[in-house]
Amino acid sequence: MLLLDAVLGKLIRKGDLRITDWTGAVSRFGDGGTPRAHIRIANAATARKIALDPDLHLGECYMDGGIEMIEGSIYDFLALAMQNTERQGKSHWIHNVVHKGRLATRRLAQNNPVGKAKSNVAHHYDLSGSLYDLFLDVDRQYSCAYFESSTASLEEAQLAKKRHLAAKLNIKPGMKVLDIGSGWGGLGLYLAEVCGAEVTGVTLSEEQHKLSNERACQRGISQRVKFLLKDYRHLDETFDRIVSVGMFEHVGIGHYPEFFAKVAALLKDDGVALLHSINRSDGPGVTSAWISRHIFPGGYIPALSEVIPHLEGQGLYVTDIEILRLHYAETLRHWSRRFVGNRERAKALYDERFCRMWEFYLAGSECAFRYGGMNNFQIQFGRNQHILPITRDYIGQEEERLRKIERKTPLLRKVSG
Repeated sequence: MLLLDAVLGKLIRKGDLRITDWTGAVSRFGDGGTPRAHIRIANAATARKIALDPDLHLGECYMDGGIEMIEGSIYDFLALAMQNTERQGKSHWIHNVVHKGRLATRRLAQNNPVGKAKSNVAHHYDLSGSLYDLFLDVDRQYSCAYFESSTASLEEAQLAKKRHLAAKLNIKPGMKVLDIGSGWGGLGLYLAEVCGAEVTGVTLSEEQHKLSNERACQRGISQRVKFLLKDYRHLDETFDRIVSVGMFEHVGIGHYPEFFAKVAALLKDDGVALLHSINRSDGPGVTSAWISRHIFPGGYIPALSEVIPHLEGQGLYVTDIEILRLHYAETLRHWSRRFVGNRERAKALYDERFCRMWEFYLAGSECAFRYGGMNNFQIQFGRNQHILPITRDYIGQEEERLRKIERKTPLLRKVSG
């Protein structure tokens, strides 16, 4: 505990953090204000691991029961810690050494050639579909929602996200649209049904591929939307519109030139593309070691400064950039509450350790978006800067037009499987 006390004494200046060790001794950090959290540490090995490498071991110790909450939730503890440490230039020298080592090897950790990319995707997205039903909306949208009001439900916000993306793409009936990383098919179905597009979606998840095509058949639109179990790098036709939502985080920084070269090759001369991704607002960094090991192997959240040069290098015009600031924090809050409410069902699917892992993942992610400077960007780009209207007014006008069509479109049924 001496080492952990020294680390926490340097880092925790605000709030009230209490730690009870395995002997019953209590240490206290902060100014006694809010937020508050009280945890119990099971043994000396747990304290040592957390002190030396919290980025990896804090989550693992929580998963394994080495950390127990006495007061507050795991979210309260992580929010307290992150409000004290993120984006304030404060970190312990031990953690700086570990971070620099991971930064130096990040390209190796993010190497995602075709075969490995598929196995990395399967690690997360081929879990039981019943798990995702426990916390996602009925359309199984697994990316940042778009909250047009503070009272919007998760279902309303996810529909608004699809509408917002479609409006930016300014799709006309009959256009050929490619959805890279099409998930369970919700966006592709929307673009086909509401916008009248001919949609091709690609995913590397076998579970997502199967269910998305089943949904297209259920809705009677399989002639206008098809989902392929294929790496986008193996496509060879061209499209009027290309959209990618929540997939770019799985590309890996070493593959950015390959990604944008391929997108440029797939996009028609008068085409428009839209990239929606999580963004780290404090510049280039490294993936959390815990996230990389347990949640998203091979993943990396980019900074805008790491993305724009590749668009420029392909001769593509950036025509619009929007930053969604707290929308993902709100999305994750909804997901966390739903998961906690269905925790026993999740435990029946997997086990207690998995539930603690998932709780840590959702709580830590929300804190990162609420306090750690993470947000989302939507970058619109193309080969020709004369294609779209020169003001953003068309986006709102198109959203209103799409709303009217939505009212006449049969409601989506809950994804099954």
